[in-house]
Amino acid sequence: MHADQIAFVTANTALAPVAFVPEIRLRQADEPIGLWELSEGEYHSDQPPPFWAFAWAGGQALARYLLDNPDTVAGRRVLDVATGSGLVAIAAARAGAVHVRAVDIDPLAVAAVGCNAEANAVSVEGVVADVIDGDGAGFDVVLAGDAFYSKAMSDRMTDFLRRVARRGGRVFAGDPERKFLRRELFALAATYEVPVPRVLEGVRVRRTSVWELPGRSGQPERQGR
Repeated sequence: MHADQIAFVTANTALAPVAFVPEIRLRQADEPIGLWELSEGEYHSDQPPPFWAFAWAGGQALARYLLDNPDTVAGRRVLDVATGSGLVAIAAARAGAVHVRAVDIDPLAVAAVGCNAEANAVSVEGVVADVIDGDGAGFDVVLAGDAFYSKAMSDRMTDFLRRVARRGGRVFAGDPERKFLRRELFALAATYEVPVPRVLEGVRVRRTSVWELPGRSGQPERQGR
């Protein structure tokens, strides 16, 4: 992490509990559009405001699921893709994963991951990378929260997650009913009513689900097998 990136993250956010996962604190922005203008520019639907500055619904749901079902990741090597703030990665670390890597193409996101992991006293390896042309080799569990916000991103992410599942990795995704998630490919693991910033979502609560992608057997792997 570069010092100027850390300084930008800390100057534009404040440490606060996550609404649906209060066990975890994140550096979060109060006002999304102003921060968007500082970090990227014009807002448009294919690329939302900086993921790293907000606790988005899919990430909150997936983090809640991991903390409530720690056997999903305990003792495993975990990859969190398009990590944003690192919320899901931090939850995996708290749930007992032996190693957690959080990847994002935005260097500011990786800076935020470092700040947030330190604030929660967990170890998360933050990496600036685009890994979704591969198959997540070396990781037992791959996590994706809020990664289906555009058709282009959803298509790439879905292909990646299917490759992970085909090689035997477990795959979990958190999604607040975005239209681009191919639900027919997944098995429903849990559904929550997640508090969200009205300025980002247009509502105060969004119905959000955690999905597991079936593996080589065609069915989600169950704990205890």
